[in-house]
Amino acid sequence: MSSLHELVQAVRDSKGVAHKKDIAIGMNALASVQPCQSSTLVGDDCAVLKSADGSYLLFAIEGFMNEFVQDDPWFAGYCGVMVNVSDIAAMGGRATAVVDAVWTSDSVQLKQILQGMAVASARYGVPIVGGHTNARNDRSQLAVSIIGTANKVLSSFEAKPGDVLMSVIDLRGQYRGAGNNWNASTEAPAERLRGDLELLALVAESGLSVACKDISMAGPLGTLLMMLECSGYGAEIVPEAFPRPEDVSLERWMQTFPSFGFVFSVAPAQVEKMKQLFNSRDLLCKEVGQVVEGSKVWLKDDAERELLWDFSETPLLGCEQLNKANDVEGEAYACGSV
Repeated sequence: MSSLHELVQAVRDSKGVAHKKDIAIGMNALASVQPCQSSTLVGDDCAVLKSADGSYLLFAIEGFMNEFVQDDPWFAGYCGVMVNVSDIAAMGGRATAVVDAVWTSDSVQLKQILQGMAVASARYGVPIVGGHTNARNDRSQLAVSIIGTANKVLSSFEAKPGDVLMSVIDLRGQYRGAGNNWNASTEAPAERLRGDLELLALVAESGLSVACKDISMAGPLGTLLMMLECSGYGAEIVPEAFPRPEDVSLERWMQTFPSFGFVFSVAPAQVEKMKQLFNSRDLLCKEVGQVVEGSKVWLKDDAERELLWDFSETPLLGCEQLNKANDVEGEAYACGSV
């Protein structure tokens, strides 16, 4: 069995991709009750509301798996801020504030979760301005919501055939625990964390890219699948081209949440400028593939080519069908976070 074939099976069967499939359930369940406004599309990392002055209000939320919150409550709280800040950055925005909803079975875990949130809040410079707490539940649960602003928006819907797919990942970290959480944040200088995230707003405002998504628990390939499905195109991707630590296997890295990691669709003329921008802060930004016409996403290396996904046969998020069903046209802004 070929290595690419094994990688395809691992990504398809991964928990991260499976969780993304559940998004389609929510989309379809809410579409008939609360359809999106006529100028919005479903599927981006944040909801986007246009302001009277031409800027944009960004709104997102993240919920966390109960076992993660139970096993590592401090880091779960820290991630509550960190991953939401990444969602705002992926849309070309700057975070403003977060609120939380925390349920635990005792006060000890409640304090640990909130202490993790407090540390991340201080390091990223994003205040916690309210929330809900309960230490009398039968288990630990956490959800965190965020608002931010953007002058120009990056979207999952703007990838075009001929664009170069690029990825930037902060490799200055290590795995936390036995799972696939790459921690490049808790030990990094706070000023560096904030400055690195500011690059995403600069990408949007300078027009270096218009299509972006932050790498989620679905890993680099699963995240690219979501962006490509939203845009309505296929791709040819070279997994070995992604920035990756030397001592981490390709199969594990393609299922890893990297703390700071993004994928972009970039016009060829802007590729070198993208590299220069991120390399200026010691962040490795590399070309990983190309957007193509059609519905198929292929993985390839020097000797092989394997089909990863065909959206015409197997939708992932189902956003294209839902947007068509709601007769949505116009600007590609989401009314729900993924």
